[in-house]
Amino acid sequence: MNDNSGMKRGLTSYGDEKFSLYLRKAFIKAMGYSDDALSRPVIGIANTYSAYNACHANTPQIVEAVKRGVMLAGGLPMDFPTISLHEAFSFPTSMYLRNLMSMDTEEMLRALPMDACVLIGGCDKTVPAQLMAAASADIPVIQIVTGPMLSGTHREQRIGACTDCRRFWGDYRAQRIDEAEINEVESRLVPTGGTCGVMGTASTMACMTEALGMMLPGGAAIPAVTAERLRHSEAAGARAMKLTQLKLKPSDIMTAAAFENALRVLLAVGGSTNGIVHIAAIAGRLGIKIDMDAFDRLGSETPVLVDLKPNGQYYMDDLHNAGGMAPILRELKPLLNLDCLTITGRTLGEEIDDYPAAFTQDVVRPLANPIHSGGGIAFLKGNLAGDGAIIKQSAGTPELLVHTGTAVVFDSLEDLATRIDDPDLEVTGDSVLILRNAGPKGAPGMPEAGYIPIPEKLATQGVTDMVRISDCRMSVTAFGTIVLHATPEAAVGGPLALVESGDQVSLNVAERTLSMNVSDEILAQRRAQWSPPESTRAERGYKKLHMEHVTQADEGVDFDFLTQRPFTSSAPLK
Repeated sequence: MNDNSGMKRGLTSYGDEKFSLYLRKAFIKAMGYSDDALSRPVIGIANTYSAYNACHANTPQIVEAVKRGVMLAGGLPMDFPTISLHEAFSFPTSMYLRNLMSMDTEEMLRALPMDACVLIGGCDKTVPAQLMAAASADIPVIQIVTGPMLSGTHREQRIGACTDCRRFWGDYRAQRIDEAEINEVESRLVPTGGTCGVMGTASTMACMTEALGMMLPGGAAIPAVTAERLRHSEAAGARAMKLTQLKLKPSDIMTAAAFENALRVLLAVGGSTNGIVHIAAIAGRLGIKIDMDAFDRLGSETPVLVDLKPNGQYYMDDLHNAGGMAPILRELKPLLNLDCLTITGRTLGEEIDDYPAAFTQDVVRPLANPIHSGGGIAFLKGNLAGDGAIIKQSAGTPELLVHTGTAVVFDSLEDLATRIDDPDLEVTGDSVLILRNAGPKGAPGMPEAGYIPIPEKLATQGVTDMVRISDCRMSVTAFGTIVLHATPEAAVGGPLALVESGDQVSLNVAERTLSMNVSDEILAQRRAQWSPPESTRAERGYKKLHMEHVTQADEGVDFDFLTQRPFTSSAPLK
């Protein structure tokens, strides 16, 4: 063991290193460790278990499996707690706290003695937070996920969180099902622990992480409650021990070319629009900028291949049974940067060549027969999009992808909640619903409120989709013709701050435009009268830190002091 490994790593500063080590070993021996154990390489395990987080319900079992893998490989595993975030149990939103979790994780990676670390993530913001931390700390790490839940049933229907959550809630709002049935559904939507069983943000980030090279092959889709999930975790523990010898760091793996691979997978799986924000934050920690124009071009040649909800019919346990990421990456092989290094020490191309033989399945389509062609996510420009906005066109209603309608503007989440179901709201099925002041600063925390509900009086008439525009996010488990991430956000004076109810708004996805039919002169007059909303003011604590330093969606909604500037490269590659 060298002088900067194991228990000798990062000694507490007392002015006497030998005393520091002596004191550290004295206290750790109170945990029952022998000198033999303390002489071995130390593998940290970021334990994100929480009683509030059903997506991480299996974390204790995963920790034990990782420990087993570390010990079988001759190391000393030591788990430590970090913040754990669950989408439904974070006020005001888990996105607001993602950067705090990344800071917590980064500082623990720096502060605690470990030669490598296994990061256990799952629910939406945890994997991005951990990869952001890994990029910044740049010590050897390996990412694993808790895995998706199994699908369940409601009466004759197969269901699972969370696409079906929104579908049933829409039925309830439209009075197609009653209160007794929605209560019955509530007890069946999440039949096991684990992340959402559809191609939501958690599954999207798991797939992107495997494509990025930061996860052992096969780990993205294994269901949470299976024995295979534990065997994968054991293998990750053993692999972490190898990393201590190879000194393979996140910056060696997460290159611009690797981020391009991850973005291509995002498109191919029909993944979450959140994935763009998260990958921008991770890349930004390494000085890599996500080029949205290049990403849009990437979409034109990368069709949606995976027949999973919300784009298709299947669930994540079906994708696992179909081979997980193997058939996806095998199909995408001609489009990938195959020389990218992975956590295995081999290239992505070598891993794809070593996959088990393909077999007949209908969850992952061939390139020649996709679920959707022309790019699942489109990047929009125009005087209402500002520096850019995005739309998941694969989840939109085709006839609404080119649409002009009258704006109905909501000034905040509270305004939306108050007026959306008002019988006197002047709205028709052709209207364009706009929510502003719901971005990184305006909400704060850029909540998943972009899935603006259909006004009740229209829903009961059978209206199921409308053009909706906001500066916030949307869960990929939702669906509809929804424009998101308008940048800059309204709360800092972006174009959504200037649109008014009654303005004519035009969306043309084919031409990649989002505009309002308002003259530059009138927009200038409106801007002169604009002032920031009250919600952006903060006097203390984390909110003050957030308000003063959070970046916009195009830079990942990270804190400016955590990103690496200036950018040294971009992804996708030119």
